[in-house]
Amino acid sequence: MLRKLSFLLAAALLLMVNVCFATGNGEKQKLHEELTQMIGDTGTKVPGMGVIVYKDGKEVFSDFLGSAIVDSKNPQNNRPFTRQSRFRVASVSKMFTVFTLMQLQEQGKLDLDADVSQYLGFRLRNPNYPEKPITVRMLASHTSSLRDGKVYSIPPQVSIQEFFKPEGKFYENGDHFAPKGEEPGKYFAYCNLNYGVLGTIIEKITGERFDKYQKKHILRQLDIKADYLPGNFRKKEFAKLGAVYQKKDASGKWDENGPWRATQDGYPEGQPKKDTIALQNPYQEDYQDTYSLKGYVPGTNATVFSPAGGLRISCEELSHVLSMLAENGTYRGKRVLSPKSVQAMMSRVWVYDKAAKNGKTYGGTILSYGLGLYQMDGNSTARFCKDREIDLVGHTGEAFGLLSMLCLRPNTKDGFLYIMNGEAVEEDEDERSSGIFSNNYIWEERLGDAICRHTLNK
Repeated sequence: MLRKLSFLLAAALLLMVNVCFATGNGEKQKLHEELTQMIGDTGTKVPGMGVIVYKDGKEVFSDFLGSAIVDSKNPQNNRPFTRQSRFRVASVSKMFTVFTLMQLQEQGKLDLDADVSQYLGFRLRNPNYPEKPITVRMLASHTSSLRDGKVYSIPPQVSIQEFFKPEGKFYENGDHFAPKGEEPGKYFAYCNLNYGVLGTIIEKITGERFDKYQKKHILRQLDIKADYLPGNFRKKEFAKLGAVYQKKDASGKWDENGPWRATQDGYPEGQPKKDTIALQNPYQEDYQDTYSLKGYVPGTNATVFSPAGGLRISCEELSHVLSMLAENGTYRGKRVLSPKSVQAMMSRVWVYDKAAKNGKTYGGTILSYGLGLYQMDGNSTARFCKDREIDLVGHTGEAFGLLSMLCLRPNTKDGFLYIMNGEAVEEDEDERSSGIFSNNYIWEERLGDAICRHTLNK
C-alpha cells in the first residue's frame, strides 16, 4: 500500500510539474492547450507526444502528453509519455551519423570529398556514371545517385556489396542506382541507403561496430544512454522504451476506429535478446526478421543498425543535442564538434533549382539539404509557421507512424524538438493528413505552427 501511495504521489507531482511549467504565462498556457487538443484516438489525433522548446540557449517550455505505451485491451497497462520515454526517432537519427563523420574528419581520419571506394574496400560507382566517383559528402547530402529500392537494410551476415553488383541478392535489377540524367553530386534524391553506406564506412575506419562506436564517441559525450538495439538496453533503460503505433491491422488495412497496433518496439514478450536486431524496411514491412549479431564483422554491412533511422532516444536526451548545436558544438563545457563542423552540417550542399529540376522536393518539403540537416525556410512550402517567416534548420523523422523533429533557428540559440508516436489515419492516402498552409503533414503543421506562434514569435 505504501509503495502504491508513493507511486500515486510521484505521478501527481510529475503532472503538477508539467502543467505548472506549461502554464508559466499566457502564451505557454495557450500552447499547452493546443497540444492537448492533438491527443486522441481517431482522426488526426496522436496517442502521445513530447515537446521541448529552447530560447536563447535555455529551455523555456516542455510538455509531455498522452501515452508512450497503449494497450487497447488492457488500458491499465498504458504508460504515460514522459520526458524520459524513448522512441525510434526515424530520420532524426541521421544527424548522429554525421556527428561521427565530422569527428573523424576533425581527427584527420576521413575526407568528406574522398571517393568512398577507398574506405569501403570495393569500387562503388553508379553504372550509368561509371567514371564519376561517389564521395562521403554526396552520401551525407543525398546527392550520391544511390536509391533505396524496396529494401535498404539487409541481414548482418550479408555484405553491403549485395546491393551494388548485378549478381547480388539485393541488387533489385539495379534499382539502387539512379538513371541517366541524375548525376552524382548534382541531383538530390532522399535515400536511406546512403546512411547505411556511411555507417559501414565508419566501421571500416574505426574497426568497431557502428552502434558501439556511436555510444562511445557521440552519445556518451552528450550524456545520452540511447541505443540502436533494444535488447542492449539495461533493464532500467529498456523500461523507458515506448512504442510507435498506427491504426491498421496485420494485413495492412486501416481502421481509425480500431485499436492501436504497435509497429515498432511493442514487446509483449519482454525485452529482446542482447545483440539481436530486427531489420527495418518501411517500404517492404514484411521483410523484417530478427537476426543475431554474433560473428558480425564491422565494415561489412552497417545497414543492419539503421544509421538512417534506428536510434531509440528520449526528448530529454534530444535536448542535449539541441543544446550542443545551439552552442556551436559544445555540451556542458565539453567540445563534441568544432564550430566549423556544425556550420558545415547546417550549410546548403544542395539547393533545388526549379529551372534545372536538379532533384526531388517531395512535394516541396525539402528544397535544400546540408550534411544530415536540412533547411526549412519560413517563406517556402517547407515552412512550419503559417503567418510568421521563421527559418529553421534541422531534421524531421517519419516512419511506421512516428513523426519527430529537432531544429534550430539559424544564427540563434532558439529551437525545438518533438516526438509524436502514432497516427490513426494513413499519411498521403487520407486527405486529412495533408497540411493546410505548407506541404508538410497536418500533424507537423499544427505542432510546429503552435510552437512558433507561442514561443518563437519574437
